[in-house]
Amino acid sequence: MSNLATLTKPASVKPAIHTTPDGAEVRGFALYIGATEAQLAAQDTTLATIVTELKARLAELAPGVESYATLAIAPKNLGGRDVDVVRYALGEPGARKRQEKARNTSADRAHSGVTVDIQRQRVLLDNLETPFTYREFQLLQFFVLREGQTICREDILDRLWRHAPAEEKPNERTIDVHIRRLRIKLGQYGNIIRTVRGTGYRFDRHADVRVITAPGASPDL
Repeated sequence: MSNLATLTKPASVKPAIHTTPDGAEVRGFALYIGATEAQLAAQDTTLATIVTELKARLAELAPGVESYATLAIAPKNLGGRDVDVVRYALGEPGARKRQEKARNTSADRAHSGVTVDIQRQRVLLDNLETPFTYREFQLLQFFVLREGQTICREDILDRLWRHAPAEEKPNERTIDVHIRRLRIKLGQYGNIIRTVRGTGYRFDRHADVRVITAPGASPDL
């Protein structure tokens, strides 16, 4: 069965309403899909498979309509939501404006968001110091120092519990509990630690996060 069988539009779905400026007309549309090759491989599919099946489905819905697929190429480990990176890389005007605005306002916003002070080992939420346990801070620091990297549960266990006694080492499922507690402690900023389905977790650059690093080598290496 085709992976795109679910694309068949239910009878109850109404077409989206859009407005077109005077003197203009709609000539097509762009569908931005945020996905890395590694993410798709984890779902047992590939970019080529998805593109091929989308084109085949389009041929069924609108025979004779032309289409063109292009890849969004971005630097490795670039932070941000995958779909936003795609929109920016492909030159969508709105995405570029938002990126520029984020650059111009990030410094001001960060001071009223989350401050991760690695040098003093403390966390400030909206300029108020918030008590974090040793393990909670180590876990947050671990992600912050690896911005943009998707980290699997096994790596977290290996690095943060490497020297812990065997009876104190959690299993991979327990890592999810630690992440959930960390997000609760971060309150409204809990989403700075993203879940990468089927892989692990990731911290992306966020305008509401300010990081104060200690001089010298990374403290968790």
